[in-house]
Amino acid sequence: LIGGLSGTAYLTVIEFLDAHSAEWGWSWADMGANLFGSGLFISQQLGWEEQRIQFKFSFHKMNYGETMLRNRADDLFGSSWYERMLKDYNGQTYWLSANLKSFFKRSNIPAWLNISVGYGADGMFGGFENIGRDDNGAIIFDRRDIPRRRQFYIAPDIDLTKIKTNSKFLRTLLSGLNAFKFPAPTLEFTNGKLKGHFLYF
Repeated sequence: LIGGLSGTAYLTVIEFLDAHSAEWGWSWADMGANLFGSGLFISQQLGWEEQRIQFKFSFHKMNYGETMLRNRADDLFGSSWYERMLKDYNGQTYWLSANLKSFFKRSNIPAWLNISVGYGADGMFGGFENIGRDDNGAIIFDRRDIPRRRQFYIAPDIDLTKIKTNSKFLRTLLSGLNAFKFPAPTLEFTNGKLKGHFLYF
């Protein structure tokens, strides 16, 4: 309960910072997602006393190709891999990963096997539209021709905490790495079209 509430408090601070940003602004959708995440954690602890469904994260660095888009991405998201991982929504995917064995305890399903659904976005070069302005309000970047798209994914996953080891160090390492979605073959659904990825990060 304390963990879920403290997470909500932290993310609410982030949302208030965004609210005072000219580029991004307040997002009720983001705030709703934050509350959903905390609620999911708390409800699982109260109902099952374990986390059968976990939030996970994956990221791949985007190749924007055009010089204009690369410069815009550097301005918005930074140029380093670490900055991009934190800020570039175009390369981020957020996952709900469910452990199958925890729902079908009498089955022969491997304890480490999960099924996950993901959500991402593409074509985002501004908080609300693909326009950039200078301090005087003049438009210095206009790529409204690039569609902003929602992306949905489904893929297998691995619950690294279910891998048995006698090493305390490895258990700690695997527990930390479990916050990230394991790369796997993935189906993507975007704009009514289905696309397969041999490996998706």
